[in-house]
Order: sequence, then structure tokens, then C-alpha cells
Amino acid sequence: MTQPRVGRFSVITMNVHKGLSPLHRRSTIYELRQRMRSHHPDLLFLQELQQEHRGRIRRFGQWPLTELTHFLSEDFWHDWHYGKNVEYPDGHHGNAILSKKPLHKGENYDISAYRFERRGLLHSVTQHEGVPIHCFCVHLALFERGRERQLNEIIRYIDTLAQGGPTIVAGDFNDWRNRISAPMLAAGFNEVFELLTGAPAKTFPSVKPVLPMDRIYVRGLKVHSAEILHEWLKLSDHLGLAAELEIL
Repeated sequence: MTQPRVGRFSVITMNVHKGLSPLHRRSTIYELRQRMRSHHPDLLFLQELQQEHRGRIRRFGQWPLTELTHFLSEDFWHDWHYGKNVEYPDGHHGNAILSKKPLHKGENYDISAYRFERRGLLHSVTQHEGVPIHCFCVHLALFERGRERQLNEIIRYIDTLAQGGPTIVAGDFNDWRNRISAPMLAAGFNEVFELLTGAPAKTFPSVKPVLPMDRIYVRGLKVHSAEILHEWLKLSDHLGLAAELEIL
């Protein structure tokens, strides 16, 4: 994706698989940073971001010594917001939003459906041409019943926080049966690939994608283009998605 035209802005979402290749055999975080920067996105929505892990530093000689949000954004994205979802002895991981423009950092809302699976809804607000844009980064449950409960919570949070303004909800929805688009449409959202092609993009597993797990839902925004980042297939177990948007 080339740099967006005047008045437009670009977003990318990706489950980065903790900065590891699909089978956890090698670190991909340096390649991910390079590929992300080559697309010049204004906003990045990242899931399973390994913000800190001392074991990775011991295992991989070139693992970054700083927090990954700092490593990824340094001298490129102006601001970032991280929400910790899972903590363990060696570190923690969660969702993150990186932005070329300042972020008003909201909360990381606990939307966990099960004790064994901690999930969060990360909220930030940025501005484009003076208009606030509410950004929500999500990673939903593996089981459909849990996702249904989470989606009800998410829509309530959005109604309270965004109050009808331009909004992006992006991330790993684990929704391989596409049960989420109907309630999101009822809440005023369109999924970028579904809008342009009639169906969400297939992004998992990255080496041979057959399941539409990852989505970019928008409200109050015009969708100019959407792209599956096929060239990233060895950098995670998910493929990334990119879209070019404009405020209506």
C-alpha cells in the first residue's frame, strides 16, 4: 500500500504471534518492524504483542532489549498505547495501538469470557483533520459462546465511548464462521473487505489461509481500499490486513 492521498489515512491490523514465526522456531520481530514501516500506516492495531519476555532475550540473540512498543515505534510512530492482557513469570503480552499522531489513551477493558483466556479491549482516540477517531484493538475468544458475550460488551463500550463518532474496531476476532458481522452491521459498522468484496479476508493460517479471522470494522469512515498482506506469511501465524480510509 502506498502512502495515502491527502485527506485519507491508512491502517494495518495483525496478530503478530508474539514476534515469532508460525512454529515458534525463529524471531520475526525485526522483519515485522521493517515490513510495517514499508507500508507507512498511520495506525497499527497489534494483537499478541510480546511487550516483555526475558526468556526471548535469552533464547534469541537479537531480541530487542526495550519494550516492543518502543522498539517498533521508535523514530517512526509518534505515540503508542499498550494494554496488558496476560502476565507470566518471564513477562507479558497484550494488544497495542501505534499512531503517527498523538493518542488520547483510554482504558484496556477486561472482556475475558473465560478464566483460562484473558482478553482485552484497548481504546484510544486520535484525530485526523481535527476530527476525533475512536480506535479499538481486540482479540476475541476461541469459543463462539464467549465471543458472543464479548461482542455484546464491546458494542456497549463503543456506544458509551464513541457516541456515534468515527470509529475503527480492528483485530483478531477468531470468527471463522462469520457470526460477528451481522451484529456489527446492526451497530452501524462495515467490515472493509466484506464491504468491497462481499466477504471478510482469509488470514489464517498464514501459510495457507482458509479462515477469515482478522477484521477491520469501521463506522463513519469511507473505505477506499483493502489489502491482504500476503508477503508477510512467514512472520506470524496470521496475515496482516491493510485499509485506506477517509472521514465521511
